[in-house]
Amino acid sequence: MTVVAARIIPPLDDDNREFWTGGATGQLRLPFCATCSRWIFPPLLRCPDCSGPAVYAPVSGKGRVFTYTVNHHPFNPEVPVPYVIAIVELAEQEGLRFTTDIVSCPVDSVTIDMPVRVVFEQQADVFVPLFEPDPEA
Repeated sequence: MTVVAARIIPPLDDDNREFWTGGATGQLRLPFCATCSRWIFPPLLRCPDCSGPAVYAPVSGKGRVFTYTVNHHPFNPEVPVPYVIAIVELAEQEGLRFTTDIVSCPVDSVTIDMPVRVVFEQQADVFVPLFEPDPEA
């Protein structure tokens, strides 16, 4: 688990609580619709495709960098710059993407299609999913 500078943490609700707290057990948890066999992100308890019920389940936490940018502007003075903001596509499903930061590597080492794995940054009761290069890939 990675612990670094403070971030703005999201308010927890019934739809997103398991996503934001799953890192306590080292799991990236996302809603899954058993009706149409689809992972759902952003977190919702009803499938946006078929309206079926969704339940949270762990994913592998592995993916690839779909695209990224290097931020040099200190939007939050507690988060040191530069840092990488990326869209990561998870291995479980084509198009299952979310925005995150790439950590534990120099910003100029990040590449499109780079294999990554999830790590978590704890902020109070929230575990923010971040990604680092996957040494096993």
